[in-house]
Amino acid sequence: MTDHWKSAAWGGLGGAAFAFVVLFGAIRLGFIPGNDAAMHNYLMAHPGILMDMQGELQAQQDDATRTAEQASVDKLGLKAFFDPRVAFVTGPANAKTSVVEFFDYNCPYCRASVPALKSFYATHKNARFAFIEFPIKGNDSTLAARAAMAARKQPDKYLAFHFMLMNEANIVDQNLLFDDAKKAGLDVARLQADMNDPKIDMSLTAAHALADAAGVTGTPVFIVNGKIREGAIDSDLLSKMAKS
Repeated sequence: MTDHWKSAAWGGLGGAAFAFVVLFGAIRLGFIPGNDAAMHNYLMAHPGILMDMQGELQAQQDDATRTAEQASVDKLGLKAFFDPRVAFVTGPANAKTSVVEFFDYNCPYCRASVPALKSFYATHKNARFAFIEFPIKGNDSTLAARAAMAARKQPDKYLAFHFMLMNEANIVDQNLLFDDAKKAGLDVARLQADMNDPKIDMSLTAAHALADAAGVTGTPVFIVNGKIREGAIDSDLLSKMAKS
């Protein structure tokens, strides 16, 4: 039995078990007749009911997750996300609008959000931004995060480098990384030396610890004016979040 087959089999069993639990709960609550014949006839007449119930349960679980994440963010306070030991921070400290992003340079959903974020940054000079490297997609992502963190020591070049990496179509590996660093105007030799600074390790550890405390497990995650949202965003959604 191949690993793929085993995985599919266990997935099927898991789905069947879940459907059974949902069905049993519906019977207990009186939504579905309890005897075999009546239940069979009811389900044959309403084949979508289990899908609807599963969808509703998933929605409730998602709501619970979002509520827990928001509670974690509220408990931490925004100041934790604008710590320069963790994030590249730009914009006035007293800004009314704030945007935090946890990202991975090889995350396709992070890349899909770049046009919205870049446009918002360009048109909201009075907003405060925190860019938090959160590499979760392997060694190439960790290397890219280390380079971006090292680029903070050349702060006037950081954002050009950041958006250049984010606009790449291919995996950001070592060769592409330093090519983009040169194009962004960074002193590449200095960047490479700064990447070995032990403080980079501390920053990476702090970023992961902050993510854990906030309930962040994937990328991208945005916190706009203190409200957390997972997943890719477009300009309309980002503007709506900033106004809420």
